[in-house]
Amino acid sequence: MEMDTGDTTDVIVVGCGIIGASVAWQLARRGAVVRCLDPHPGDGSTYAAAGMLAAVTETTFGEHELMRLNLEAAAMWPDFATQLEAETGQPCGLRRTGTLTLAFDGDDRQQLRRLHQLHVEWGLDAREITTDAARQMEPTLGPRLAAAIWAPGDHQVDPRSAQKALLTALMARKVDIIERAVERVLPGTAVTGPSRPGVVDTNGQVHRADLVVVAAGWNSRLLAPGCPTRPVKGQVARLDARAVPTFQLTRVVRGLVQDRPVYLVPRADGEIVVGGTSEEQPDNRQVTAGGAFALLRDARALVPGIDELPVTELTARARPGSPDNLPLIGDAGPPGIVLATGHYRNGVLLAPLTAAAVAARWADGKLPDSVSAAHPARFHPTHDHEHFAVP
Repeated sequence: MEMDTGDTTDVIVVGCGIIGASVAWQLARRGAVVRCLDPHPGDGSTYAAAGMLAAVTETTFGEHELMRLNLEAAAMWPDFATQLEAETGQPCGLRRTGTLTLAFDGDDRQQLRRLHQLHVEWGLDAREITTDAARQMEPTLGPRLAAAIWAPGDHQVDPRSAQKALLTALMARKVDIIERAVERVLPGTAVTGPSRPGVVDTNGQVHRADLVVVAAGWNSRLLAPGCPTRPVKGQVARLDARAVPTFQLTRVVRGLVQDRPVYLVPRADGEIVVGGTSEEQPDNRQVTAGGAFALLRDARALVPGIDELPVTELTARARPGSPDNLPLIGDAGPPGIVLATGHYRNGVLLAPLTAAAVAARWADGKLPDSVSAAHPARFHPTHDHEHFAVP
């Protein structure tokens, strides 16, 4: 039996990972009364994310609009982190490390140089350096390297630390965090009264607000009809460099090893996050023997010293993919329903930009032009960006 709370919430945010929590925080900072619903805040793709702020090194062919969004979001992260840390007294793990991207063999070098030519054409801050110069920067790099690209502006943040700080900020601002899943979203037909948009949680409780933001990762497709998100599974290994005092890695290292992507992200506390897999698989959260082997095989090809490091954690989560790899930020068709999902590889990077855009949508009644390329209406070309019918 469904029971309507009859409360006066301004905004309901479905999902409280780094996207949903960032949206809720920015809304609360602008004076909104906010409620978040998530059975396990931060336990989805945020929990597994490495936190690379890779506006340059994530750039690839056919993704010019995504590159533009990523650059804008990367520029927002320093202020976002400063404000969050000042408000909570907790670190976000933002580190200005830069990123080295390496090629393992001749074929990888050819591919890396094709990508670098794209960097040059699009005016991105990256340059090719010699492999000797790369080893001077990171002496633990392996002896077999074919090429190196240095991106000084691609940094990192610790998603788990940022998530913890965001939850602290939400509690301090009296954001109501309900640890329950949402069964369905209720489209609104009016801006006041029982016809406002809302959601029904797993206890049958109806929560209504002026605006409902669906930020439930790949699960958003189950709540907003016509939302084309899908799960893209990734597997991650975490290593402890503190156990081997002679091992040093200070910068983010990415690479291609026989055309397979891999990355190593060193945290300030000595943790090394290793990842790179993307599998069109359900979110079963199972780490496979083949996935773990492939990660460590390719990571040690670039940084052989990781052989001696203890493995402290193996994690698998699914990122929310979209058909064109752009996120979905904007009105979802039914009145009062807004999407903030589909961020795929760049959820942590795009969190400040997404949050600012949704907060502007609530306060000003419209999204900023900066995120127009991410509007869900692009998948419904017969409808405009203000409102479109969900099939």
